[in-house]
Amino acid sequence: MHNPFVGRTVPLSGPATDYLPVTPSDTTDLGTVAIGLYIETGGTLSVITLAGTTRSISVPNNFTLPLAVTRVRATGTTATGIHAGVLA
Repeated sequence: MHNPFVGRTVPLSGPATDYLPVTPSDTTDLGTVAIGLYIETGGTLSVITLAGTTRSISVPNNFTLPLAVTRVRATGTTATGIHAGVLA
């Protein structure tokens, strides 16, 4: 199989090289900084951005949020089926 990523730097803007399931937590950061989040069932997301700011964002079903995130907080998050797009 041809791999177009061999010998190239993967840009921070994506595409993500993997999606990891997210369990919202008020105390634990994601294992890898996400370059974006994919949300299956919409609602509210409470996140801590790479800049260290806590944000509350309303998102619809099947939504991709192109925002660098270090944590998805349990408090204030009602959206479910959250996946972190990462650069592995």
